[in-house]
Amino acid sequence: MLKPLGDRVIIEVAKEEEKSVGGIVLASAAQEKPQTGTVIAVGEGRFLENGEKAAIPVVVGDQVMFEKYAGSEVKYEGKEYLIVNGKDIIAIVE
Repeated sequence: MLKPLGDRVIIEVAKEEEKSVGGIVLASAAQEKPQTGTVIAVGEGRFLENGEKAAIPVVVGDQVMFEKYAGSEVKYEGKEYLIVNGKDIIAIVE
C-alpha cells in the first residue's frame, strides 16, 4: 500500500451519482468533482520550527470533506486515490 509522507493523507474519493435529482443521466464532463472520501492512509505529521511534530487530526477510516481542487490524483493497483495535504481537509463527516 502507499504510505504518505509528512502531513499528507491518502483518500479514496467517493463516487458521485451519475443522475441528477430529476433522473437525467449526466455526462461525466457535466458532473461536479466529488469533495468527500474515506481516509486510506495518514502520514506521520510535519515538523514545526521548534522541532515538535504536528499531528494530523484524521485517522484511517474517517469520512472527510476536502477542498474542491486539492491534491494529486494517483492510480495504484487499479484504484484511483487522491493525495492531499492535511490542511486541505476541511471537515470530518459524521
